[in-house]
Amino acid sequence: MKRLINQTGLSRRNFLKVSSAGVVTATGLGGGLMSATSAMAAPYSGKHTWISPRGTIEVMDDYAIWVAQAMGYFGDLGVELELQPGPPGGTAVVQFVSVGQADMGFPAPGILGNSIENEMGLVSIFGTGYLDLFNIAFRKGEGMTDLRGLEGKTVLLGSAAWQSIADPMLKAVGVDVSKVNYVEAGFPNWTAALAAGEGDACLSWEGLRALLEKNNQKFDYWMGMRGSPLPSNSQVVRRADVEDPDKKAFLQAYVKGMAMGHEFAEHNPRAAADIVFKALPATRQGFGPRAGTESLMQIHRTFKGDLSARAGWGEHDIAGFQKFFDVQKEIGLLSTDINAGDFVVNDFVAEGNNFDKEKVKADAMAYELPEDLAAVDMDDVEANFYNSAIN
Repeated sequence: MKRLINQTGLSRRNFLKVSSAGVVTATGLGGGLMSATSAMAAPYSGKHTWISPRGTIEVMDDYAIWVAQAMGYFGDLGVELELQPGPPGGTAVVQFVSVGQADMGFPAPGILGNSIENEMGLVSIFGTGYLDLFNIAFRKGEGMTDLRGLEGKTVLLGSAAWQSIADPMLKAVGVDVSKVNYVEAGFPNWTAALAAGEGDACLSWEGLRALLEKNNQKFDYWMGMRGSPLPSNSQVVRRADVEDPDKKAFLQAYVKGMAMGHEFAEHNPRAAADIVFKALPATRQGFGPRAGTESLMQIHRTFKGDLSARAGWGEHDIAGFQKFFDVQKEIGLLSTDINAGDFVVNDFVAEGNNFDKEKVKADAMAYELPEDLAAVDMDDVEANFYNSAIN
């Protein structure tokens, strides 16, 4: 395992170094990747590319996209989308979008903040993670409700870039992050390292929690959605595309399709899980019906937040993003002030939520479940939903 010496996380130089490394070595987007200085944005026609920050798309997290595709919502709106895995760690995602090798990406706010400081020309148009989906996992019986207890302890990360996620979350709840020891334990084995006795805690997230439980990696969780004031990942695009009328029209259609996908999952998470399973057969094998449903529901609840207090699916908590960027600067992850409202916009939300919600609900409720998903006891899922939470 690699100990991270720089306790202030990713500096501008280190961010560019990590991003560039991801761009040079990743091959997920069809062969080698162009450098940030030589790439040009592709024409905005035909199939558009969405890039994941996880190193894989074989997860339940992107259910809204798969639902919008399978139910014809994207098709009716003229949206043709291809999902691609980016390198694990997240920093390369903003590089892909910035240089035109992807049209939209899904970075965490810390990665977005670094991209803003590095003048990558990006803007967030859909606030997917309204609540903080990240968690701190502990071995059973070793958890703490006051995370200031992590000072002097060792927190395992899957990638060095994840420190830009962990540090702001911990700082926002009063932790002196200069006293936290981070170790890069490697993706995808960092949780197994914690289970085996390495370190004291690790960064985790909703959705993964269900899969770890299924695979008998049972932890106690300080859950970000219940204790952190920060938001999480959002959908980012090039600012130049937002300012181009034709491209903006496509992005507006994309936002509406995404909102419809979330609305569908709200009414029938098992149906949404089945759609993901059909799109990505490995997820059915890896998660199974119960864990797949639980994973999707865990993610969905962080995406939803208190929807009654929001303008609709995709509305950003701009104050939350402002707090995130302010905390980043306070702990040295940023060197300049960022006005969140200039880079995190809700301009697409009203029209994006202007669709027939009753029809989408009817679509969801009429969906015919396969036997394995129909057998999932939803009352039991609800009853045990927060069993591993310690806050």
